[in-house]
Amino acid sequence: MTDNRNTILAVILSGFVLIAWQYFYNMPAMEKQRAQQQAQAELQKTTPQPTASATPGATPQAGSTAQPSTPSANQQAQPIQSRDTAIAASPRVKIETPRIAGSISLKGGRIDDVALVQFRETVDPKSPPIILYSPSGTAEPYYAEFGWVPATGVTAKLPDAQTVWQQDGSGSLTPTTPVLLKWDNGEGLSFRRTISVDDHYLFTVKDEVSNVGNAPVTLYPFALISRHGTPQVSGYYILHEGLIGYLDGLQEYAYKKIDEARTVNFKATNGWLGMTDKYWASALLPDTSAQIQARFSSNPSGNVHTYQTDYLLDPVTVAIGGSATANARLFAGAKEASVVGINFPLAGHGGYNKELGLNHFDLLIDWGWFYFITKPMFLGLDFFYRFFGNFGISILLVTVIVKLLFFPLANKSYASMAKMKSVQPQLQALKERFPDDKVKQQQEMMEIYRKEKINPVAGCLPVVIQIPVFFSLYKVLFVTIEMRHAPFFGWIKDLSAPDPTNLFTLFGLIPFDPTTIPVFGHYLALGIWPIIMGITMWFQMKLNPTPPDPTQQMIFNWMPLIFTFMLAGFPAGLVIYWAWNNTLSVLQQSYIMRRNGVKVELFDNIRNSFKKKLTTEAT
Repeated sequence: MTDNRNTILAVILSGFVLIAWQYFYNMPAMEKQRAQQQAQAELQKTTPQPTASATPGATPQAGSTAQPSTPSANQQAQPIQSRDTAIAASPRVKIETPRIAGSISLKGGRIDDVALVQFRETVDPKSPPIILYSPSGTAEPYYAEFGWVPATGVTAKLPDAQTVWQQDGSGSLTPTTPVLLKWDNGEGLSFRRTISVDDHYLFTVKDEVSNVGNAPVTLYPFALISRHGTPQVSGYYILHEGLIGYLDGLQEYAYKKIDEARTVNFKATNGWLGMTDKYWASALLPDTSAQIQARFSSNPSGNVHTYQTDYLLDPVTVAIGGSATANARLFAGAKEASVVGINFPLAGHGGYNKELGLNHFDLLIDWGWFYFITKPMFLGLDFFYRFFGNFGISILLVTVIVKLLFFPLANKSYASMAKMKSVQPQLQALKERFPDDKVKQQQEMMEIYRKEKINPVAGCLPVVIQIPVFFSLYKVLFVTIEMRHAPFFGWIKDLSAPDPTNLFTLFGLIPFDPTTIPVFGHYLALGIWPIIMGITMWFQMKLNPTPPDPTQQMIFNWMPLIFTFMLAGFPAGLVIYWAWNNTLSVLQQSYIMRRNGVKVELFDNIRNSFKKKLTTEAT
């Protein structure tokens, strides 16, 4: 029958989409992208140097931004230190904010010790906090640095990676107490660095230089973020992890891509640049009016790469008896939408993007190509979360709203399907009148559809409507930190992770992990919510009469089971959405069928299915 054929086509279409999604996006995350980093040598601080073409007072040429130096073999042979040992090896200023714990190294004046205390490695609140920055000498150095580089011909001694700054006072860096660092080169130049931090993730750095020497000097202010070693990434095609910036447009370079390019230069105004992980990021935010010479780079040293994003500002000449100032800002923290900001009408989340007048800083969060769907989906979930304090409830309520928004279209679709059921006797009569003339059958069938105002493809619309909503919710669950470790009720402690229960371990009674089985193991994470989803999908299938064709019957019977296994490895929030959406669809379709005078055959079909099975077994 045509209505069943359309429904089957819609189900098969969505099945293909889900299979493709699983293959290209979900499966790569199940595999390790690389082995644990082997013991690697301590990498020397990367020293920015302008090229020889840069002349005093001139704008640096392309490629003249901060350049990483190559560690010597002797330096590479040094053993890796533990993070605590590396931190204790230099004098430091403690950082204490509601969201950040760490320290600033007085050696080099680097911000190289940052832990995000409000976020933990696992759902256990006692697990270690997320470590963002680590100093040189550790397995994975990651830090930010600021300062000055000399123009060509300037021989003045400037602070570098080995310089030990002196703190003015002895207090910690807090949102209310900035830190002042001082250093004098003994040749007439004195340097001051004032570092402040807000109660989120923004550091502000003010560098000052005074000249009491016997000659003017020309210097370039610089800022850089350096990361040693290739980080582990999630491996999802839909998520960018690597170097990022808004430099006359969004610039995204995965680590492999920048390894191939080695160096990419930009000139921009009102730009920002940095490195992003799935949930965390580090970004340099120069003054929005500044013309910057920016660069992404990868410098290999043996099997280890040093990644760097940096910029130079226009040169400043410090006259005798004069001074100069350079301002910089650093974001180092979690990519919270309310903090980063959402550039979207009626979003209500200005964050740094609005407060600092930044250029699309919201793109630090990878909303994807379909941001016009993804962002409203997140805003809706976040809106209800603020009322109920549970993102699971938000998913249920947003699903209801989506159903209401598409009710006119779904109503028309289900009404058309109901009419198709009412004309089934006429269609069956056509088959009996023209048993061998398929063309005549189709002509008469289309005439009946025209007279009854029936849309033959109406059965596809509910599934087609659901697909973009499904993808947008998946994206939100996957990329937004607000969903990370967000609990629902009962055993669901993280809506962004799969249901932790498993039928194949008798829900924890058997100490066995079926997901470790090669090839198809990732399909065996069959938890309670995927089973609930499969049951609701089976109910939805049974709402329609059993098709007479055996092949169609087989597809209807097996499709809920196939979808149950396919969705088992998806985030629990997505499975809960699908189960709830199926339930609402059954209620909606039942209501519309009754209103159109068509008998709801759900329970009859379920009862007949079991009767048929019992009869077959008895035979």
